[in-house]
Amino acid sequence: MFDRLRDVVLDCERLGYDSVWLDDHLMFGQRQILECWTTLSALAVATSKIRLGTMVTSNAFRNPALTAKMAATVDVLSGGRLELGMGAGVQKDEHEAYGFPFPESSVRIERLKESVEIIKLLWTQEKATYAGKHYHVSDAVCEPKPLQKPHPPIIIGGTGEKHLLKVTAQHADRFDFSYLPTIAMYKHKLEMLSKHCRAVGRDFGEIEKSCWPEGQIILAQNRKELEEKVQRIKPKNVSLKDFERSHFLGTPQELKAKLQPYLELGATNFMLFFADLPDRGSLQLFAKECTLVS
Repeated sequence: MFDRLRDVVLDCERLGYDSVWLDDHLMFGQRQILECWTTLSALAVATSKIRLGTMVTSNAFRNPALTAKMAATVDVLSGGRLELGMGAGVQKDEHEAYGFPFPESSVRIERLKESVEIIKLLWTQEKATYAGKHYHVSDAVCEPKPLQKPHPPIIIGGTGEKHLLKVTAQHADRFDFSYLPTIAMYKHKLEMLSKHCRAVGRDFGEIEKSCWPEGQIILAQNRKELEEKVQRIKPKNVSLKDFERSHFLGTPQELKAKLQPYLELGATNFMLFFADLPDRGSLQLFAKECTLVS
């Protein structure tokens, strides 16, 4: 299982992808799934150039001081290639199955905010002391520090406009809105985040824009190849119309045209989920033919 993941990541590195990201789930129905952070540690020593991230770390799974220590370790092991995605947690059944609390979203986001503040303190201060509503640390030391200065990028994941985007405005180096099916929705979220930035006195331009423009992607050079791929991948009990709602099905040039408007809005990072993995057909086609120009 890990060998297959490692081989895909090494191919991404060879093809020139900037980064790879792992989900942070402890269970996903009955499927086998590797724990995110221990897997990142293994990938850190198996790779040499590609950046490694979590999209996103579920805040409730780990004490924030422990998350800070784990992330600093992975940054050191990787030679300074970690990207820390953080989220408030969304899958109630998973949290409850493992015995983690799952309060209402406003409380989860309060906890996320405190966690990010603690992580930054531990990464940048000789000793960290913090007394919050949900977490505290006292003269805590995180050594060695991350190699990246002032610290690894922190990406806040989520779209909640009242509470979560405020935390993004306060603390994120980059945002991730997850999958939004239309560019109109993406523009709206940008406007909401910009308003929060003004309210907290943050320059909106300081936050890198990322984009997840499609649920899953299947690429082929022509329609015949595309139809053959879809037939292999599409579940038999799902109609083609329903399948197309959550997938981009097309050629590299068609996908490039779909992504171009996001570039014009300032997006610098694209989250791409290739549906045919571990087959690397779509992954390789994109790398070969989808150079994007802002």
